[in-house]
Amino acid sequence: MYDHSEADDCAEELRAVLAEHGITLPSLRVDLPTFAARYPARPLISLGNCNLLTARTLVAALRKGVA
Repeated sequence: MYDHSEADDCAEELRAVLAEHGITLPSLRVDLPTFAARYPARPLISLGNCNLLTARTLVAALRKGVA
């Protein structure tokens, strides 16, 4: 079983790192139904939807990180 606080911490860390690159994903959150499963499942982090500008900024940040 996974700890809910670990998933929350990960989501917040991701939110902070994205913010360092000027990226905001308003729907970023822990997927709570993951914790309601009858079998031990790994918690999911939902990134949600974003607009085209945010998607392009995310692509640029990822490409820069790979280079």
